[in-house]
Amino acid sequence: MTVKFERATWRAIAVGSALAVLGAGSATASGADLDGHLESLLGVTRQGAEVSLAARDGALPPAAERGIATAEAEEPDLTSIEDLIAEADPKGDAEWECLSQAIYHEARGEPVEGQIAVAEVILNRRDSGRYPSTVCGVVEQGTGKRYQCQFSYYCDGLSDEIRDQRAWAEVGRVARVMIDGAPRGLTSGAMFYHTRAVEPYWAAKFTETAEIGAHLFYREGDEVRMASSASRASD
Repeated sequence: MTVKFERATWRAIAVGSALAVLGAGSATASGADLDGHLESLLGVTRQGAEVSLAARDGALPPAAERGIATAEAEEPDLTSIEDLIAEADPKGDAEWECLSQAIYHEARGEPVEGQIAVAEVILNRRDSGRYPSTVCGVVEQGTGKRYQCQFSYYCDGLSDEIRDQRAWAEVGRVARVMIDGAPRGLTSGAMFYHTRAVEPYWAAKFTETAEIGAHLFYREGDEVRMASSASRASD
């Protein structure tokens, strides 16, 4: 069985490989060298390549075999969240749009759990006190140079035009529900992720909290440091 990888997947694979050199959430490599490396990875077939699901899902061995600490993930009630998403109105302010764009470009080919998980990382960063305090600030954080930003789609030099309106509406509903305070139980406080296709060196320094779709999720240490969505809702 095969699946066609679109731009979001190529972005994740290419920038994930670059992060194996850069480190988690950093941009310290030479811009020219990094540009050349990523261009060679992306090539002329950015928009699609046939790869097997088995290869995608089995690219890395389990965390324990890679010497990576793991945390037990919670078992959230996805049914209630999915019901909220189904009824949500996919519209909002600039913060909603920034989160929708991030989910669209990073995870639109993922099941709803994968889209929620990416949203959790962004919102966890926003609430952590160690990243920008707005959604837009989190997803736009970077050096201003190509490929030197936290979320690859924002600085890869490719068009960010929304071409799939159905997918845009779907991610917009996810973004609406997550911004409005839905529980963040899928990734247990994760603030980092990478695709299964790469193994960045920084992963060994963090705790893996979840494996969802094409991504692995991590947090620093064994404690969840950011505010929960429940505490935000009660403030």
